[in-house]
Amino acid sequence: MSEIDREDFRNLLIEIAAMRMPFGKYGKKEFPPDGYPIHDLPIEYLVWFKERGFPKGRLGELMEQVYEIKACGMDMLFDPMRKASGGRTKFHPGRPKGWKFGD
Repeated sequence: MSEIDREDFRNLLIEIAAMRMPFGKYGKKEFPPDGYPIHDLPIEYLVWFKERGFPKGRLGELMEQVYEIKACGMDMLFDPMRKASGGRTKFHPGRPKGWKFGD
């Protein structure tokens, strides 16, 4: 990550907090209506993009920044964002509370 001043870093974090994954396994289809927050993407998913190339445009730039932050062990930097939105986004939906047999 390059050297940036405090205000630029604050703006970067605000932008990361607002960005959602628009496609793929964590996209709008699987996590309607907006997709999964990029700051909660698993590091393994970000590593996959690091190896194959991040998407073009601002989404890719922000995903790369999230990767760099997580790769150096600073995931807790995103905790205030998670707290503000009610906690970490759950990837797996909860199991059903009961079973339905027959018709």
